[in-house]
Amino acid sequence: MESRSIGTVSESQLDHLFRPLQICVQQPMDNLTFTNSILLMEGLKVTPQSSQPVFILLLLTYVFTMVSNIGLIFLISTEKNLHDPMHFLFCNLPLNDILGTTVIMPRLLQDILKDTSERYISYAECVIQAYFVHVFTAACHYVLMIMAFDRYVAICNPLRYTSIMTNKMVIKLSAFAWGLAILLVTIMIGLTLRLSRCRYKIENPFCDNASLFKLSCENVVINNVFGLVYTIVVLSLSAMCIFITYVKIATVCITSKNKALNSKAIKTCSTHLAVYLIMYVSGATFILLHRFPEYSDSRKLASIMFHIVPPGLNPLVYGLQTKEIRQKIVKHWCRKK
Repeated sequence: MESRSIGTVSESQLDHLFRPLQICVQQPMDNLTFTNSILLMEGLKVTPQSSQPVFILLLLTYVFTMVSNIGLIFLISTEKNLHDPMHFLFCNLPLNDILGTTVIMPRLLQDILKDTSERYISYAECVIQAYFVHVFTAACHYVLMIMAFDRYVAICNPLRYTSIMTNKMVIKLSAFAWGLAILLVTIMIGLTLRLSRCRYKIENPFCDNASLFKLSCENVVINNVFGLVYTIVVLSLSAMCIFITYVKIATVCITSKNKALNSKAIKTCSTHLAVYLIMYVSGATFILLHRFPEYSDSRKLASIMFHIVPPGLNPLVYGLQTKEIRQKIVKHWCRKK
């Protein structure tokens, strides 16, 4: 009798009985999908007591960087006296600083106020952030290279400056700087996107290429080699161009007895070199320390400093040291007072 009663169970009743088992089987798949699409960002390691002071300090730095760089672009674009090749080339620098600071700081500020176990980021968002981080890093070097070329022409060939540094030449140089940075970074990130992922934690305050390919359990030798070669080529190329340019400028200044020319060269070249050295040292440090896990804390600090110090100092160094921009700032300040 019992076997007959079991045999008469309807199909809908069997589906009802096995539904909990089906749900249990589906849950691990949902968790697996979550792990692959959502990453955990390590962020800055700050204590709960120091999170608010660090947040306020970084927020003030971010606001100052944005206001000063946007202010410089606005000043150059609205003042007709500043519509010349030198200042148009200079606009590439604050534009790049705005990009590099914006792609890092808002997310970093948001994570500081969160618990370390709640700093989630989607894989797509992480890739976009890594892409623009590397575009910013590469464009820093290329922009400073073309600015050094501008100073070389102005000091070493002053009579031919207007014929060489035309608006067309400025557009070509700017397009070269940004185009080369975008092309090489696209190749580098593309090599990383082909890898499968078996990890979910970004061991960095923000996403970059090295953090992304470290998520894979596949062979990442190609990514490592390309990343190192790319870094060495960019750093070496920019250092070589800056060195050769300033050697030639120094030679002209030594052989020439023109005090006005020498004074102009010292002012423009010293500020350019100061910004370049700050950017070069901080950038090279955090890129190379990615290959040495034992120095992870130093690497994280260097990476944050690279996106804070140069963008914050560039408007002060270039804006206040450039005579024409300084005069316009003083003029506007006095008019307001």
